[in-house]
Amino acid sequence: MPDLRLGLLAGYSGASMSLPMDNILEAERLGFDSVWTAEAYGSDAVSPLGYIAAKTTKIHLGTAIMQMPARSPAMTAMSAMTLDGLSGGRFILGLGPSGPQVAEGWHGVAYGKPLTRTREYITIIRKILERQEPLRFEGSHYQLPYTGPGASGLGKPLKSILHGRPDMKIFTASISPNGMRCAGEVSDGVFPVWMNPERFDVFKPHLEEGFAKAGGGKNLERFEVAPFVTAVMGDDLDKCRLPVKGMMSLYIGGMGARGKNFYNDYARRLGYEEAAATIQDLYLDGKKGEALAAVPDSLVDDVALIGPAERILERLEAWKEAGRNRYVGSMLIGGGQPELLRLLAENVL
Repeated sequence: MPDLRLGLLAGYSGASMSLPMDNILEAERLGFDSVWTAEAYGSDAVSPLGYIAAKTTKIHLGTAIMQMPARSPAMTAMSAMTLDGLSGGRFILGLGPSGPQVAEGWHGVAYGKPLTRTREYITIIRKILERQEPLRFEGSHYQLPYTGPGASGLGKPLKSILHGRPDMKIFTASISPNGMRCAGEVSDGVFPVWMNPERFDVFKPHLEEGFAKAGGGKNLERFEVAPFVTAVMGDDLDKCRLPVKGMMSLYIGGMGARGKNFYNDYARRLGYEEAAATIQDLYLDGKKGEALAAVPDSLVDDVALIGPAERILERLEAWKEAGRNRYVGSMLIGGGQPELLRLLAENVL
């Protein structure tokens, strides 16, 4: 197995349902380890994987992410076991709390305490997969059987009819210190939305605290960091950087209120405190074009693979070194250029 694996981000669909099947099939042919679907408030992450599973034979199938507020833990476990069974054991369960706008505005449930929800959610799913006893759980977010207001009193502890795979990998999405501690404690891996492969120090102490809480000698040998990595190949650097700057200005500037934006905090921890403040001020003042322009070229270059092939290969060395150190297990590539997928496969796998 290579020190560093490659995954492909299929994302979620736009206004008309579509999947990048040509890229997915090419990625499988090239030896990519995984393909990942997503969901926001349109296409879901689960249904497309059933279609992809039927069209592929060996590539792992992951959700990055399934929204926890959208489904009960039991429903998520049912979908995971079903997809895993249909695909011959290829499914990886990726979970995330989403955000308050989607949880409360779209799903109509309280955002609550996302880290508490994550711990409870994963604990319940693991109990279902293990099938050691009928399901019982008493937590802040979930009580099984439910006995609260409106309960019939007829709830009964149940054990899954379908036998799941107890060692199914469960990943969580996080970038914050507390989120990393939680991931290190309860999950098998984590998705940072972007990452500088030379700044694992931003995550390391928090993951290690989570590993210590989990016990059992858990460490990076038994845990995978799998960041999203946007890749755009071309001769015009400014043009290649543009989509990354657009995404980063949205997240750093507008994904949260002033003083409560995890992505803004993350950019500051990566060494871009002044730029993060400027981007947020501009974005929240409605100056979105200026916010985009304020994203430093160096920040884009730190976390993405941008430019001509030789420049991409030069930056790829830092990612490969992170793989050798176990700081990164998989690069989940966001980008649809077949020639770029081939370049990465030839130089990583």
